[in-house]
Amino acid sequence: MCIVPCGNKKIWEKDINAGPTQAKNVYIGSFAKKCREYAQRFYADSWVILSAKYGFLFPDDIIEGPYNVTFNKKSTSPITIEELSIQAKRKQLSEFNEIVVVGGKNYVKIAKEVFQGKKITEPLSSCAGMGFMMKKLKSAIDHNTLFE
Repeated sequence: MCIVPCGNKKIWEKDINAGPTQAKNVYIGSFAKKCREYAQRFYADSWVILSAKYGFLFPDDIIEGPYNVTFNKKSTSPITIEELSIQAKRKQLSEFNEIVVVGGKNYVKIAKEVFQGKKITEPLSSCAGMGFMMKKLKSAIDHNTLFE
């Protein structure tokens, strides 16, 4: 299974009349889009978005409208590890033995806490910033090469 990050930039910033939208179409920032593209290419049937507000979202889950919650600011009341762990069981995500986190260090840390005892792969952890992550994602997609 592949976990991708949500993003600060959402569809409602571009189209205030977008209304309820499928999760896979909500996050429109360049990094979130590139992570999603990677997940769709290599994990077509087993990827989720990790949202600071909603937790684990399947691509077709509907998000009603704009929100601004981040894991980086406790004052925005992000979903807790405990809630994520319950969700992972309920959504049968805990059944996967290997979890690939295509996101930054914070998402990897969360995945390690939620999926204790599972193999967590963090292909972008060696990257020294967003630009390097984007380049690595683009290269994998362009060359149709799964991260090892």
